[in-house]
Amino acid sequence: MYNNVVTSGLMAAEKRKYTTITIPSKLFERISKNIKNTGFSSVSDYATYILRETTFKIEEAKGKKGAKAEKDYIVDKLRALGYVE
Repeated sequence: MYNNVVTSGLMAAEKRKYTTITIPSKLFERISKNIKNTGFSSVSDYATYILRETTFKIEEAKGKKGAKAEKDYIVDKLRALGYVE
């Protein structure tokens, strides 16, 4: 039932580190079929994208800094340096 493996990447010390999660085979097959002709090159890429988006939304709902806060910080810095109006 859980024989397909999805690998998720995390950046750490300029090296990619991975951990393994399992999903039901039928779900793996459905995702594989659905991501054809999309920007996702693998089920792992798709799963990583979905998990990041979901985690961001949860963190945002809890009031924690997420990717949006980080982006806003960078844009503010670029604005202060005159690169962004």
